[in-house]
Amino acid sequence: MKSETLGSSTSVLEVTHIDTRGLWLYVDGREHYMPFDTFPWFAEATVKQISHVERFGADHMHWPELDIDLTLDMIDHPEQYPLEYR
Repeated sequence: MKSETLGSSTSVLEVTHIDTRGLWLYVDGREHYMPFDTFPWFAEATVKQISHVERFGADHMHWPELDIDLTLDMIDHPEQYPLEYR
């Protein structure tokens, strides 16, 4: 028996590794390293909190338990998004 309709493709989003210096986020076939020095909100978070990440749209990631929202551009180019409050 052969299925007539293929299932819809899904976007892959997963935290693949966490260590004392940072985390690795796998998004659509590409891994992004997020050092805690650059993304300090994750440094004291639990593995469960970091692993619970949701995706909204093509490039918006949300960690609901940590109330953190980041885009792929923020992850790839953090120097363009200073951590200073003004």
